[in-house]
Amino acid sequence: MIQFQVEGMSCNHCVGAITRAVQAVDPAARVSADVPAQAVRVESGADTEALRDAIEEAGYPVKSVA
Repeated sequence: MIQFQVEGMSCNHCVGAITRAVQAVDPAARVSADVPAQAVRVESGADTEALRDAIEEAGYPVKSVA
């Protein structure tokens, strides 16, 4: 599992946009989010950088990856 700290994620619409971006890279990816903590957890076999790029291209800067 990869955890991304994401700036600007403030509602379920944001979560949906991030989920769609991640699943465009890996349709089988499982995405969960903690909106107040601005954390997104992804279970995926895809490359971490590809996932990060997809989240950022959706308009949500990634502060850190764990």
